[in-house]
Amino acid sequence: MKILITSKNVKATDDLKDTIQKKMSKLDKYFSEDIGANVMLTEERGRQKIEATIKVKSMIFRAEDKSGDFYTGIDNVVEKLSSQMSRFKKKIQKKHRDSKEFVFADWPEPEAEEEGVVVKRKRFELEPMTVDEAVVQMEMLEHNFFVFLNMETDSVNVVYKRSDNNYGVLETTY
Repeated sequence: MKILITSKNVKATDDLKDTIQKKMSKLDKYFSEDIGANVMLTEERGRQKIEATIKVKSMIFRAEDKSGDFYTGIDNVVEKLSSQMSRFKKKIQKKHRDSKEFVFADWPEPEAEEEGVVVKRKRFELEPMTVDEAVVQMEMLEHNFFVFLNMETDSVNVVYKRSDNNYGVLETTY
């Protein structure tokens, strides 16, 4: 696995980069060699955040940790990624059984836990509106996200509330 380490508002030392390479290499056995992983180190308001993303075909494995230091954070991120692979092993195997990017023989076995099922379906008509109108509608409904037809781009979008009380917009393409 090829690991790209980037940082924002912090200087990553060689020791830290070596530690990240070493810890992330534990996940090498799950993927082919040409798969890439992106690790982002960020420091904001004295808090250190580490994010790791691995993209394989149509799958995205992502984990983040906000802890006191990057060394603890990388341990937590690798554990979260490994846990994701374990939990979704059967579903991923079913979808990508012939894929050369995955090495399923080495994947951890899933822990015994109840599998979630779809218990409710909703159907609604998408209303054309601007992003600002969608934010107002989301807030009035007291939801964390809102699906709408963006009248400016004529595409389906999702506006969502972020943990920092700002908003994000997901724009779809097909």
